[in-house]
Amino acid sequence: MSLAIFDLDNTLLAGDSDHLWGEFLVEQQVVCKETYGEANKRFYRQYQEGGLDIDEFLQFSLRPLAEHEPDQLFAWRETFVEQKIRPILLQAARELIERHRQAGDRLMVITATNRFVTEPIVGLYGIELLIATTPEFVDGRYTGRYIDIPSFQEGKVKLLEQWLNEQHENLEGSWFYSDSHNDLPLLRRVDNPVAVDPDAKLRQVALAAGWPVISLR
Repeated sequence: MSLAIFDLDNTLLAGDSDHLWGEFLVEQQVVCKETYGEANKRFYRQYQEGGLDIDEFLQFSLRPLAEHEPDQLFAWRETFVEQKIRPILLQAARELIERHRQAGDRLMVITATNRFVTEPIVGLYGIELLIATTPEFVDGRYTGRYIDIPSFQEGKVKLLEQWLNEQHENLEGSWFYSDSHNDLPLLRRVDNPVAVDPDAKLRQVALAAGWPVISLR
């Protein structure tokens, strides 16, 4: 049994759930359009360009979790998933996941987007294992901070290695599917790296390395 790992945003989804969550909060008038909305766009551009300061971004993106009661947050999230996520689920992604499931592979999503946003999305694809940036939750409230390390770039590799050690697993025969050059550290660690609808930087690296380049769109 091999590990089949998937990035989430712009890989299994035809969009970025982190960015969309920020836009959703603006639409719901939970946050200020002029300040939060513009910052959300700026951070997304930095991510695409490979220059994101992950700590600065997480301070920004997790703050709304600390400002509202969990019941209200969960209600907003349910609406968000129905309105923004279900329309960008990909049938080809479902089929790819099912092929790995039928092959007996163990399925996992690794994403930089925080667990509050991504846990129900990953569940829509029937995947139970999730490594994501984890918001801190203390005394029944989110604090606006995160625990452990961000699941981003090299952080994805470190968190996966922690999980492998805890589970006494290894990466023999492993797969990783991603769209982003930010995931090159993990793509280089697995036996079967696959570029999915890749950005320009990842496409260049994948073609030079002879990695498969596929589309799920």
